[in-house]
This record gives sequence, structure tokens and C-alpha cells, in this order.
Amino acid sequence: MSWQLRSERLTALVVLFLLSACNWVFWQKFIALQQPDSLAAWLFIGVGFVFLFLVFNAILTLLALPYVFKPLISLLLLITPFVVYFMSQYGVMINAEMIQNAAETNHAETRDLLTLKMLSYVVLLGVLPLIALWRTKIEFRPFKQELKVKSLILTGSLLLLGVIAAGFYKDFASVFRNHRELKYLLTPSNYIQASSTYLRKSAALRPVEVKPIGEDAKQGARWGKVTRPSLTVIVVGETARAANFSLNDYERETNPQLKKIPELINFSDFRSCGTDTAVSVPCMFSMFERNDYSDKLAKSHQGLLDILQRAGLAVNWRDNQSGCKGTCDRVPNEQTSAQPDPALCRDGECWDEILLKKIPQQLAQLAEGKQSAVLVLHMMGSHGPAYFKRYPDQFERFKPACKTNQLDKCSQGEIMNSYDNTLVYTDHVLASLIQLLQGQQDKVDTAMVYVSDHGESIGERGLYLHGSPYVIAPDYQTHIPALMWFSPQYQQSRGISASCLKQKAAQPYSHDNLFHSMLGLLDVSTKEYQSKLDLFASCRQP
Repeated sequence: MSWQLRSERLTALVVLFLLSACNWVFWQKFIALQQPDSLAAWLFIGVGFVFLFLVFNAILTLLALPYVFKPLISLLLLITPFVVYFMSQYGVMINAEMIQNAAETNHAETRDLLTLKMLSYVVLLGVLPLIALWRTKIEFRPFKQELKVKSLILTGSLLLLGVIAAGFYKDFASVFRNHRELKYLLTPSNYIQASSTYLRKSAALRPVEVKPIGEDAKQGARWGKVTRPSLTVIVVGETARAANFSLNDYERETNPQLKKIPELINFSDFRSCGTDTAVSVPCMFSMFERNDYSDKLAKSHQGLLDILQRAGLAVNWRDNQSGCKGTCDRVPNEQTSAQPDPALCRDGECWDEILLKKIPQQLAQLAEGKQSAVLVLHMMGSHGPAYFKRYPDQFERFKPACKTNQLDKCSQGEIMNSYDNTLVYTDHVLASLIQLLQGQQDKVDTAMVYVSDHGESIGERGLYLHGSPYVIAPDYQTHIPALMWFSPQYQQSRGISASCLKQKAAQPYSHDNLFHSMLGLLDVSTKEYQSKLDLFASCRQP
């Protein structure tokens, strides 16, 4: 079966399909904001539909050209179902950071997101319309006649848009200025604009000339008094939110092992730089504060690890995630997936305990030498939606747990159970790390600094996962756990007071503090250091 349609009729049908079948998330939000309880409110919603129809129709009318229109619409029909799926299933909003996050994910994370329900979206919103499109013969008039018709359509659209703007400008301006999230929900304009921004930023980064920073870095005066090597472990957590740590008064016991460590310091009001890994990880190791941070600045400047290495510390990055996002490019680094352990890895993914496997050997080597080291461990943590894959079976403390990556197949309680189980396992990994560090503290000064990269939404306000635009992100995505532990000898050699830090642990801190705090903690002298952002400064002896 095949059809014949004039280009303007097919254009109108495509726009109607996009606005009605592919934008129910947008309309749900738009209608909820209006709380329509009168004819005038419903009239405004109807006018909004007409307004968007005219805008989309005018744009596609310009692009409705022979040899262009069908491939263009086909591309939209191939991409849009995936966008609609993620917005409707996880409540995500599409901006440039979300596109970057998707572009930098690895195959294991991608596999966790593939579901049969996603396939149904692709078939219903993509494949079937695509078949109908390619069975339709588009009738184009001779050039001058086609130009005349398009001109009439565009003129009429502009006139109607002018009339609507004159009558409802104040209302539209109020809605879209006060609820910027709406533009991240309107497809396909959301992903077209986000992709354009991401590609423009990426293009501007190539070729990247990485500017050295901290070229004056050297070990400070305190190093002259240090008699033993040290190992400082920075643990970059993944998707852990502070609200679900029992150390932060969460009603469930998610920190059964860490709570038994009296020397542990819990920073209860710590904020992330971003809401996804692609932003947070490079940001937390850069010298730029969140308000000044950009991907371009981070990739065109060296970071904390470069300075530490320049100051004579042995720096190493061990990754159980999708990579360090450029942060570890100039220091020795390794992926756990390159040397999988059958006891700790399954289906191409490894549990986070694999990050600890080489630490006893590293501590033994340090004990025999003089050089101090900094080790960064990048966890898989609580990365969703396949939370159940993040922990071995014996750590399934909360039951029943959600055992699928299709969160809509599980109850809210089951999803929360599986997420909390990931935190119980993170608790075990961190406690085990501290135990390893304690085991060699008579030979090596040891310390652990843990901070998550960002938080997670678990169904609150219909949102799941993370990656919301920061200005409108819920607290669950930006309020993160941060923990520290120092051996007595480490405290003494660095001149820091754990009791003083505990007294200040309830103060507000953020990823902005990490760069300068690590420089201060490790006594690295450089002009890049700012004592006002060093959270150890007031608890360190001169």
C-alpha cells in the first residue's frame, strides 16, 4: 500500500505526530503547571498547542524540499523514540550535558539501558511511522508554484503567531521563564539544540592545547620533617546520594561497617559540581570553581593530579567505571576491565572490591621505599538503572530488590531496596579499604578521602537517575556523601587534627574545596593554592 501527499500536508501530519505522540511528557508538565480549572486555562493550553504547531510547521515547511525532506524526517523518527523513552521512563531532561554523558558512556552502561520496553518505543514511534513515510510519495509542484505555496504558509503562520503573541505573550513569557525545564522536555527541539551545543563545544576543543598549571609546585616545608612514606587514597564515588547514608541519619542502616570506625569523619553537607559523571569528575579535580567551570576550561588546563605528580608524588588512577573523562590522561592509569578477576567480575563488569586488589602490594612496596603516593579509585558505586548488578548477592540486605533494568517493572520500594543495597556494598568496600590502610599504618602513613561525583533521583517527583540541569536539579542529585579517615601517624605528619575536622564537618562544602584541600593536605606549595577553599586549613598546625 502506498500514498501520495502534497508536501505541505505531509509536513502538517509529521508535526501533529511529533506534538501529540512524542511529547506527552512535555504536555503532562505543561498542563500540570497550568492546573486547569477553568475554560480560560484550557484555552491557554490549546493556544500553546497551536503556537508550537505553527512554529514547528514553519520550520519544516522551509526544509520540505525534494531529496531532503524524507531523509530529514527519517533521522528524526530514528532518534526521537529513544529520547521519548528516556524522558518518560526516567524523567530525564535533555540538555548538552546529558548528550555529553550519553556520548561518553561505555558499552556496559549502554547495555544496562537496553530494554524490551525501549524496543516497543522504537517500533511504535520510529519504525512504523518510518515505513509509512517511505510508502508515501511526496508530490512537489514546479519550483515557482512550490515557492508560492510555501510563502503563503509561512506568511499565514507568522501572522497567526503574531496574533497569538499579542494576546498571550505575558502568559507564555511567565510560564517559560519560570519553568525552564519545559524547553528540555519539548522534542525534537530539545535534543537538536542540546546536540548542537555539545558538538559546538567539542569542535572548539580540538585541537586541545593543555595549558600547564602549578609549574612552581614543590613539596612544602613540612615534608622535611616527614620520615615515612605515605599513601593518600582518593575514592571517587558514583551516584551515591547523602540522603540515603545512615551516617546522615537515614532511617535504614546503609553504613553498618563504617559507623563502627570511630576515626571516620562524615561531612554531612557536601555538594557536587555537576549532576553527571562527565561534568563532576573533571570539575572536582580542576582548579575552577563550579560557577566558573566549563568543559572547555577543564580540558584545556592541567588539573590537581598534574600538580601532585609535578611535586614528586607517585600518582595513579585505577578505574572501575567508564573512564576518568580526561582527568587522568597525564598520570599512570589502569582500567579494572583490562584484568578481570573471575571472583569479582561478571558479564564484563566488576564489583568495586576489585579496586582494592592491588593495595596490599602497593603498601608493601611503599614501605620499602621513600616516595609517597596518591591513589585515585573510581568506583562503579550505585550506577543505575541496573542497581542489582552493583553488589554481590550477600549484600542484598533489603528485600525484595528490583532485579531488572526496567524500573517500571518494579515497585518504588523494590527500586529503593536495590539502590540502598548498592550503598551497603559501598560501605563494605570503603570499610575494607580503611582496614587495609590500618594494616600497614605502622610502616606507611595512610589516609582515605571519599566523595561521590553526584547524587541520584529514585522516583521523587517522577525523576529517576541523574543528569538534570543543575539550576533545577533536585537536592537528591547534588547533595552527596563525603567521608575521610586518617591514620594517627598521618595526622601527626600532616599536622591535622581529626577532632577539629569533626567539629567542622557539618559546615557546607563542595567539590570546589577538593582541589585546594588536597594541595593543603599534601603540603604542595604552588601559586594555584587558595587557603580559603582548603577545608583542612583551620584544622592544620602551621
